[in-house]
Amino acid sequence: MSSSHGPAPSPFKQPRAVWAVAFACVVSFMGIGLVDPILPVLAEQLDATRSQVSLLFTSYLVVTAVAMLITGWVSSRLGAKRTLIIGLALIVVFSLLAGFSGTINQIVGFRAGWGLGNALFIATSLAVIVASSSGGFAGAIVMYESALGLGIAAGPLVGGLLGDISWRGPFFGVAVLMTIALVATAFLLPPTPKPEHPSSISAPLTALRHRGLLTMGLTGLLYNWGFFTLLAYSPYLMNLSAIQLGFVFFAWGLLLAAFAVFGAPWLQARFGTARTLYGNFVLLAVDLAVIGFGHNSPATVIVAVIVAGAFLGINNTLVTQAVMMVSPVERPVASASYGFVRFIGGGLAPYFAGKLAESFNDAIPFYVGAGAVVLALIVFSTGRSMIDAADRKMLGDGETLEGAEGLESLGGADTVDGAADLHPGAARA
Repeated sequence: MSSSHGPAPSPFKQPRAVWAVAFACVVSFMGIGLVDPILPVLAEQLDATRSQVSLLFTSYLVVTAVAMLITGWVSSRLGAKRTLIIGLALIVVFSLLAGFSGTINQIVGFRAGWGLGNALFIATSLAVIVASSSGGFAGAIVMYESALGLGIAAGPLVGGLLGDISWRGPFFGVAVLMTIALVATAFLLPPTPKPEHPSSISAPLTALRHRGLLTMGLTGLLYNWGFFTLLAYSPYLMNLSAIQLGFVFFAWGLLLAAFAVFGAPWLQARFGTARTLYGNFVLLAVDLAVIGFGHNSPATVIVAVIVAGAFLGINNTLVTQAVMMVSPVERPVASASYGFVRFIGGGLAPYFAGKLAESFNDAIPFYVGAGAVVLALIVFSTGRSMIDAADRKMLGDGETLEGAEGLESLGGADTVDGAADLHPGAARA
């Protein structure tokens, strides 16, 4: 790997193909928080309990998690571009069907189909951005996390604005935006040939035998338990309209995006990955406990939720980066393995939050979420030596990691070489 002696390239000076996939990422991640502002409305208008409504998150994320196991197998046979387009098309179809639904069970079912498309898109999109980025691996991660942050921020705002008209509006809105993303990806992303050696369908599960990847996966599962407890259950405690909830979570998402893009790299450079995440896990656990303690005060909940965006943004960037730093397998496989484990936590947390609140009170889900984040810290600490070694390697190399190494299962050597030919910074060996 070559060292970097000049100033680091801007992560935002990218080829059109990267911007097309990044835009699709924004819309895809909008789907996570899109339903937040309409949760109380859905419960009221469709005569559903909070735990039933929370299944909109559970079906979406659990199917996303399980489908992550087949993404490498599919993309290695179809090529990255075709896999992205199929994923985007599935999201368009199932978001439309959700908008036309008449019962909560129908929406939950169509959100599951949405999750399948989301898995095909998410796992492949990260690898495509890494391969095509002109800013190396670090720049690619910043682009990806920027898209994630903007999507999570815009999702509740779009959901609130359209949900104030009708609860069906957010679903139709995503269908329109994702259609635009599908067309942009189809025309702007160069063809990605299939690799000579297709990926094994068992590769993501086999990869979890590696201690580093399993440690980070379990860390992600526990951290996401706290994350999605906050995302899925806090709207019920604020006593706000759909559009007001949209603006609250928009502010939350802006903080998430800002700290993912700017805060996390600065803290990582100053304190290192491990120490930054230690402090961040503690602060996130305290924030969740504050929501539990002040669950009867809408103002307390609103402020704590918005502030949590900063902690979640830092975690999203550094935990994703840590997965790639310690993983000994190809990045698409690592992404699928990590996505499978962490989305299980994100999917189960909303449902159990509703059940815990129904059985006890509204504070208990957040105390459990805080406990899960503390457990995430403990699990993460068992891999401290691996993270510190990766940090030292990054410091010695002058950048994070090679942008294109390990993408064989995405599209073979031709994919990497093609990215390097178009944009010399995309691949370094």
